[in-house]
Amino acid sequence: MPILAIDTATLVSSVAIATPDTLVAELTVQTRKTHSERLMPHISSLLTMAEVSQNSLKAVAVSIGPGSFTGLRIGLATAKALAYALNIPLIGVPTLAAMAFACPAPGVLLAPMLDAQKGNVYLGLYEWCEGVMAEVEPPRVVAFTAANAELTAKERPVLLLGEAAVMYKDEIAQPAPPHVVMPRAGSVAVLAQQLYAQGIRHDVAALEPLYIRRSEAEELWERRQSQECR
Repeated sequence: MPILAIDTATLVSSVAIATPDTLVAELTVQTRKTHSERLMPHISSLLTMAEVSQNSLKAVAVSIGPGSFTGLRIGLATAKALAYALNIPLIGVPTLAAMAFACPAPGVLLAPMLDAQKGNVYLGLYEWCEGVMAEVEPPRVVAFTAANAELTAKERPVLLLGEAAVMYKDEIAQPAPPHVVMPRAGSVAVLAQQLYAQGIRHDVAALEPLYIRRSEAEELWERRQSQECR
């Protein structure tokens, strides 16, 4: 049975359907329209084109971050609503892991990198060995200059993925090509099939986005509170 996957962690709006052995369909668009405008129409179109009914879905998977706070909230809220309405499991898939999963390149250190604003990036490190992807370093927030210096000093080849790799392309030695760089729900769907087979499920009420850092609103509130206490 198929899994429906959603990825709205960045400007890219991507939805996909995968069975255990096939990526059945994928719709990926990178424009400036908001996810709230296009996500549900994209899901409806995808199900129609793939000739898959909602009732045949066995789970809903969603990219849970890090990434855009607004995009993550929209994607997760939609996935939760679908999982609840259809009474099927929900599977949260880390965004950076899904990006690395799309690039099975043994011997290369995969470095998905997303914009974390103010010169910072979300960075995780992954590698493939004997057909299995492993996390080398968990996602974190780091200044791009520090991240670039760190990755440049690595003794083995490093392949940078993600929107930050595009933003800083003039400063990067080896960014990935455009069709590999962007997040894709197809990767989320295929990885979710593996997680589903391992028995991984997430609670619809409890699953939260993986923000890593605080929002600007939270930081502003904390600064104001600190000033008021002086």
